[in-house]
Amino acid sequence: MTTAPPRLPAAGWLDAEPLAGVLAALDRDGEEARVVGGAVRNTLLGEPPGDIDIATTATPEEVMRRAVAAGFKAVPTGIDHGTVTIVAASRPFEVTTLREDVETFGRKATVAFGRDWTTDAWRRDFTMNALSVSPDGTLHDPVGGLPDIAARRVRFIGEPARRIAEDHLRILRFFRFHAFYGNGAFDPPSLKACIVARESLRGLSRERVRMETLKLLIAPAAATTLQVMAETGILQLVLGGIGRPWDFAAMVSREAALDQPPDTTRRLAALAVLVEEDAERLHERLRLTNAEHRRLAAMARQWRRLGTTTSEAAARALLYGLGPDAYVDRVLLAWSRAGSAAADDPAWRLLATLPVRWHAPRFPLRASAFMAYGLAGPALGAAMKEAEAAWIEAGFPADRAALDRLVHAIAARADRRPD
Repeated sequence: MTTAPPRLPAAGWLDAEPLAGVLAALDRDGEEARVVGGAVRNTLLGEPPGDIDIATTATPEEVMRRAVAAGFKAVPTGIDHGTVTIVAASRPFEVTTLREDVETFGRKATVAFGRDWTTDAWRRDFTMNALSVSPDGTLHDPVGGLPDIAARRVRFIGEPARRIAEDHLRILRFFRFHAFYGNGAFDPPSLKACIVARESLRGLSRERVRMETLKLLIAPAAATTLQVMAETGILQLVLGGIGRPWDFAAMVSREAALDQPPDTTRRLAALAVLVEEDAERLHERLRLTNAEHRRLAAMARQWRRLGTTTSEAAARALLYGLGPDAYVDRVLLAWSRAGSAAADDPAWRLLATLPVRWHAPRFPLRASAFMAYGLAGPALGAAMKEAEAAWIEAGFPADRAALDRLVHAIAARADRRPD
């Protein structure tokens, strides 16, 4: 008795326009087209499909011809590598011609266009990424990805060492995919191959390392994954220094306790920034943006001075000086490093939620208030700075009488200062 081929669970997107029209244009007249990779994987895992990529037996030139004939826009985004982007109803679909390796040496492998779906599937990284689906919903699984998806097991296709040798970035992709889609222990042969080849990470471009690392930090199982990376010596190679996965795990729990969305830069600070020099190192190692670097450096400054003994007045002064976002960054970093402090610690929660309970006012005094006392030039600037510090120390008074007394006292002291 012949067993019917497996089918993609009904998800709606496969039959919907404009995808259905794109597939209809490509999957006919002797050529075949299928949706491949992440959209298939995600649907089988019960998640949104995300970007929808298409593979085809047709050459890039034929793909472009058919797209234009069907009324779509065709953009040769990577035509030398077989990739054309078809834009239909303002939605882009990346279409790649089947390929096979002629010579393999990492990212510079020489490939040729082919027509064999199994050969093309074996060029991919993990079994769960190598499934494809025909327009009629028939699933194709030439490398055994379905059992791995059912078990949420991230596993290299074939020999792990060979897959890694083809592209060393696959070491980091292995950990990222496990953090997003894996469940339970790592696949032993895959993990072992990553450990054996870990020194090859030194040869990767910083941009590629950055891309994979920052994506990993917001994955659901990032904390446990980073712990394994640290234990195997891989995290140190990525960061260019020692990581602190236990602080990272604490940061994740603090964000959840405050209903804060996952924040890549804040999590990176918990993982790897103790002092400002760490922020500088990560800026260089991961090619961080200047804004990311400045934020990490700001979080590194004086976070140790925050704690459950921090008074409300001191916290308000800090919030006034930093602004709400930078204040929450610094409090959460300190809280994550507070040892036994729990995620529901009431004192820390009170500190962290101060921007919700209190909005810092604007400094109400203007230079004209001191100019009325005859102050000008450097003396005026010094008086304004002193007045703001005194206003903060006084608890941000707003009533006019208190502000007038403050101005008068500072102006009087300025009159008695020697020129």
